[in-house]
Amino acid sequence: MQTPVSLADLALPSAAEDCAGNAAERMRRLAEKAATCTACKLAETRTRVVFGSGNPEADIVFIGEAPGRDEDAQGEPFVGKAGKLLDKMLAAMGLDRSRVYIMNTIKCRPPSNRDPEADEVAACHPWFAQQLDILSPKVICLLGRVAAQKVLQTDAPLKALRGRWHELNGMPVMVSYHPAYLLRSPQQKRHSWRDLQLLCQRVEQLEAGEQDAEL
Repeated sequence: MQTPVSLADLALPSAAEDCAGNAAERMRRLAEKAATCTACKLAETRTRVVFGSGNPEADIVFIGEAPGRDEDAQGEPFVGKAGKLLDKMLAAMGLDRSRVYIMNTIKCRPPSNRDPEADEVAACHPWFAQQLDILSPKVICLLGRVAAQKVLQTDAPLKALRGRWHELNGMPVMVSYHPAYLLRSPQQKRHSWRDLQLLCQRVEQLEAGEQDAEL
């Protein structure tokens, strides 16, 4: 039986340890540690830790706010109705889950799907930071107001954050609507599609620049 991990017990890996193994293996080891985390009160009410899923070497990472009921039950991010819509959005981009990585700002479901509290986000940040360090994607897409505000550390409303590029640790960041919001407000899907088009264009530009650098 694994010993529960608390925030006090969580030690960030050394540079040598961090570079050991490929991205998939490093992510697997990190997920195993996170599975027994007791760093915040959400550990008392969760069913499963929802760490993340997809390709650890993906160019694009999608980040939502927190797991919901279906995610908590299955241990996978975006598996309910909002997840099915996200799958359709990926398909429209010519992608599927095997070619991207999907995660949340925190790994455990807040009761009644309330917004994550500041102490919960802070407690989960070491996992989030290590996860993003392993991924090192070309671009990040933040889904919804809560994810955008927490990751970008801003109080700006979603309408002020959408439609332009942001930066996180040198990585370009696009903000778009959460699929759950699009289910409630389908008229906004056309705006979401514009965001995804900008996302694809940025990846293509970055890949073209890398190819030119190799010549």
